[in-house]
Amino acid sequence: MAGGVLDESARRLAEKFCREEITVYHVYSWLAEKEKDPVRREHLRRLAEQELRHYKFWSRLLGSGCRPYGVTMKRIMLLYRLLGPVFTLRLLERGEEVTIEQYQRFLNRIHDEQLRRELEQIIREEEEHEETLLSGIEDTRVKYMGFIALGLADAIVEITGVHAGFLGATSSTILAGVAGLVVGFSAALSMAGAAYLQAKHGRETRPVVSAGVTGVSYIISVILLALPYFLLHTMFEAFTVSLVIATVIIAGFTYFSVVVQNKPFLKEFLESTGLMLGTALGSYAFGKLLGSLLGVEAIL
Repeated sequence: MAGGVLDESARRLAEKFCREEITVYHVYSWLAEKEKDPVRREHLRRLAEQELRHYKFWSRLLGSGCRPYGVTMKRIMLLYRLLGPVFTLRLLERGEEVTIEQYQRFLNRIHDEQLRRELEQIIREEEEHEETLLSGIEDTRVKYMGFIALGLADAIVEITGVHAGFLGATSSTILAGVAGLVVGFSAALSMAGAAYLQAKHGRETRPVVSAGVTGVSYIISVILLALPYFLLHTMFEAFTVSLVIATVIIAGFTYFSVVVQNKPFLKEFLESTGLMLGTALGSYAFGKLLGSLLGVEAIL
């Protein structure tokens, strides 16, 4: 059908869909080339072929072809390299859910019965992508995600609590920073040991790798949270910047985990942030009390 039958609004939508489909076709083709498992590689190739058919439908409706979104392709490829196949494919899957809703609304704009049947078939294929995309994929990042979360979450809550306690007890940023590093390093060793024992009694992860992942993620968090105390000169400024860093870490890891696990972001983020802030508030109050009762602030 010629593109002239579409009104301006419908044409803009069809062009957007056309560009998205050809973009995803190139992304799936690239992912298929990178995939080592032959079964998953074949899945991705079939998906690419489907997306190419979808692109041809929209280009036929438009009366002309369209070009892919170059920036989107580069971003997806970068995500695949950095965050792995499960995160990337889950993210694409979320995009498919939005696409399905838009296609269903667009059905009302099409009155030709043959075109309607074609679009309905495209919608069914998009709905089937979730199963095909994620069948049997193993990703080391996801495999050890629980141990990464263990290191990050415990470090953020514990070290933020330490810093908040010193905020109420002393005005020495260096002292607070050193205390955070000392406590953090000791706690990292303890958490790594706990992770080793936990993995040793399981079958899915290797104990040494689990301990290493937990300890390293803990230490990295500790260093990032302590850094402001060595760069800034007032406790309030250092604590505020450290709190912002902690929130960014929480937001980043929460986004990764909710995409992989297909959960809502806001609920998980608010729970983690609330736990951190609650710990900080309690530690600050306790530090302030000690500072007043024992005169710690005057001594330090």
